[in-house]
Amino acid sequence: MGRTTRRTSRKRSKLAGRAIAASAALILGGGGLVAVNVYANAEESPPPQARDGGIRATTISCPDVGNQLPEVPDDARADVDRELAALDSQITEAYARFAEAGDPEDQSAVLGPLEERRRPTIDAIRSAIDRSGEAPADLDSMAPCTMRADDDGPPPGDTGQDQGPGQDQEPGQEPGQDQGPGQGQAGNGPEAGDFVDITSVRPNVQKPRNQRGASRGTFTTRCGTNANGKFNPDNVIVAPGVSNGAHHMHDYVGNQETDAFSSDQELAGGRTSCRNQGDKSTYYWPVLRLQNGNDEDDSGADGGGRDKNVGEIQTPDQVTLKFVGSPVGKVTAMPRFLRVITGDAKAFTNGDANANASWSCTGFENRQLKDKYPICPEGSKVVRTFTFQSCWDGRNTDSANHRTHVAFADPRSGRCPRGFRAVPQLVQRIVYDVPPGPGFAVDSFPEQLHKPVTDHGDFINVFDRKLMQRVASCINDNRRCA
Repeated sequence: MGRTTRRTSRKRSKLAGRAIAASAALILGGGGLVAVNVYANAEESPPPQARDGGIRATTISCPDVGNQLPEVPDDARADVDRELAALDSQITEAYARFAEAGDPEDQSAVLGPLEERRRPTIDAIRSAIDRSGEAPADLDSMAPCTMRADDDGPPPGDTGQDQGPGQDQEPGQEPGQDQGPGQGQAGNGPEAGDFVDITSVRPNVQKPRNQRGASRGTFTTRCGTNANGKFNPDNVIVAPGVSNGAHHMHDYVGNQETDAFSSDQELAGGRTSCRNQGDKSTYYWPVLRLQNGNDEDDSGADGGGRDKNVGEIQTPDQVTLKFVGSPVGKVTAMPRFLRVITGDAKAFTNGDANANASWSCTGFENRQLKDKYPICPEGSKVVRTFTFQSCWDGRNTDSANHRTHVAFADPRSGRCPRGFRAVPQLVQRIVYDVPPGPGFAVDSFPEQLHKPVTDHGDFINVFDRKLMQRVASCINDNRRCA
């Protein structure tokens, strides 16, 4: 039943021998934003948008209806998920029209039609819920959207760090040369303000102290780096049954049968890239691309170029998947098919309440960034870390908004909220060997402008039950297992 997974080429980025210019080159209109891209040939001509002075980095901001649905009757889930995915597609199409028009003053021509399309979709969501329950009363107010300029002020959660080196125009470089082939969407991101020199960041990692009875063990599962190239722009957790539900490309390790149409039964019977064949879990995250002007195989595909995700997909150097314990007590084995999302793919417009990915560099991992990409020193590599929720409500493997069935422990005490129990906590560490300086970004929904704060990770537990019991036992017995 699973459809064929789209593959793209991945050409390894090596620091030696690459003719790369890393620069902040194009001064955009409005608030003087600086678009940053890395491209292979510094002699390339800029596209017409750049020569004409650029496009203001403006995006569409719509209320996130999914976040307002903590409860949806089971028999309405499929209809609601499909309509929520339709809302995402409507925003994507509206953003594309706005970006192509390039006129930040002509907002009504985009926002009016978008609101007209959103209203019947939101009404369909309310009707689906009302058949078996009661929809939130304020859904109608979520139809209108607004325009947001990327220079409206620092994004929520701004670190306030000074910008690091590598962000001024290179000597001899002409304005507008940051754009390579396939990079015509000036202002789609990232921008210079999205990067910070990691050496300018103070150590900021704090963890709760282990108390008596803490579960100090670990279990590491080795599932590769996606060197086999399994990608698709689906999201089986958020948009099951919807092709291109993510509007950006995902890396996958673990279960090889995962796409929008995968059932629990298909995942349980699927192949896995994990060494331990008892782990058929699905681990996925947005791909990281080097914005060097080289078109990927997906430059004309959904999730790729059609959704404003361009550049050379990078295969991680390392992927570490480790399950850890609780600082205050024992952990309970995860239920099979538990679904967990950490981070928020729409955090740029939603705000950073659910943002959770961290960015750093090897050798500097006591310094973590939430809303900036790191500029790493020569010889240091970029690190993405996802620390998943570690508390489970003891009943549900998913929830309507995919958040309320799991929770984070208190950051100071390490205790789970009342009514929740501690489970093995997944910590993903992904390392990339990319050229030093700005010029890379994660895939995102088009209107999220590739902001680092939108990074997120997804996990479906498809451990064999006996193996998951072993994971919990290793952690509770303070052993290191793999």
